[in-house]
Amino acid sequence: MTVDYPTTSDTLTIHRNMWAMGDYALMAEQVMAPIGPVLVDASGISAGDRVLDVAAGSGNVSIPAAMTGAAVVSSDLTPELLQRSQLRTIEHNLAIEWQEADAQALPFADNEFDAVLSGIGVMFAPDHQRAADELIRVCRPGGTIALASWTPEGFFGRMLAAIRPYRPTQTPGVPPAALWGRDDYVGNLFGDRATIIQARRCMLVVERFATAQAVHDYFKTHYGPTIDAYRTIGDNPTLVAALDAQLIELAQHHLHHGVMGWQYLLLTARKR
Repeated sequence: MTVDYPTTSDTLTIHRNMWAMGDYALMAEQVMAPIGPVLVDASGISAGDRVLDVAAGSGNVSIPAAMTGAAVVSSDLTPELLQRSQLRTIEHNLAIEWQEADAQALPFADNEFDAVLSGIGVMFAPDHQRAADELIRVCRPGGTIALASWTPEGFFGRMLAAIRPYRPTQTPGVPPAALWGRDDYVGNLFGDRATIIQARRCMLVVERFATAQAVHDYFKTHYGPTIDAYRTIGDNPTLVAALDAQLIELAQHHLHHGVMGWQYLLLTARKR
């Protein structure tokens, strides 16, 4: 049985198309991949467990999860990202099942999985409560929910806040994604249906960029939400210059001798 949440098709289309902009898969693999094994390790999954990776992208969590011997289902709203995940899985000679799916209305049965994971993924579902409800619904009683989410105060959370005013294509009323980086917020989403076992702030160390300008250019080229913002204001050079300056200043604040730290919340919970 699945829950029939009403979903606006236009909203889903906008969301899907935004993540297909640029090359998020490349960015995830080049910069964010180290988060995957950390999340898998924290989840405690092992051989034989049935595991769902929600908003899996190109497989940064699915692949290390499959390496434990778990039976992994990799789900994402964007077909292009799932296709990239399939290619990477072949390279690693692993067996993973793929499913195109909206995190707010997962096409899986109640209590189907031993563990439900999401690394920098479910946090971007527009309706946070529905997404949280789905994470809990498909996890078996006593099973694990493990999440990695950018924090509001970290570089990535502040970057998302900076581009948000320039993205009128975003559905009105959608809460900031980085709220998932607060354990009290996630706890309220879960309510009494799951108990938070661990919540700690971790740092993704990024040693890819020599200058703040290089950080800015990378996001402007590869990251869908940033591309979306610039496309929206492309005919207004004043706004473009303002956003350029804001993002470069933010990068300068977080870049020290070629090293950046991107803070995220690592959270594990047990379904009651």
